[in-house]
Amino acid sequence: MKNEPAAVELDEFDRRIVAALVDDGRMTVTDLAQTVGLSKTPCQQRMRRLIELGVIRGFRAIVDPAKLGMDHVAFAEVKLSDTREKALNEFNAAVRRIPEVEECHMIASSFDYLLKVRTADIRRYRAVLGEKISSLPHVASTSTYVAMETVLDAGGHARGKAKS
Repeated sequence: MKNEPAAVELDEFDRRIVAALVDDGRMTVTDLAQTVGLSKTPCQQRMRRLIELGVIRGFRAIVDPAKLGMDHVAFAEVKLSDTREKALNEFNAAVRRIPEVEECHMIASSFDYLLKVRTADIRRYRAVLGEKISSLPHVASTSTYVAMETVLDAGGHARGKAKS
């Protein structure tokens, strides 16, 4: 594959900073320093270094999709008719332009890609599948799995009613 980023060596303070910011990306530097056991200036320097190295790629708001009317999640298996590098690059570029596709993973399996697609409802998903996903370059077939409930999301947040 292309230039894969090298792993960055992190010490215990770096790991604490990353963990604290994953938990609360809006934390002030003062609170972060106190949480990880450093004074403010060294903590800020380490955080800046982690950003420059690409360990911390950014900060964003985590929204509740249900409150936005976007709580329908489907996973689509996509099989391509051509898996040469040019075809993969064309598919990758085109799938990035579909706003409903939250995640796209190349898979080592009997299919080539797994897409996580978020829409308002099954009717909208059907339209996205038929009008956008199925017309992506080199798509031979798709298969859909509809999520009934999100138990754990990408942010590590537990969902649903069960409490432990």
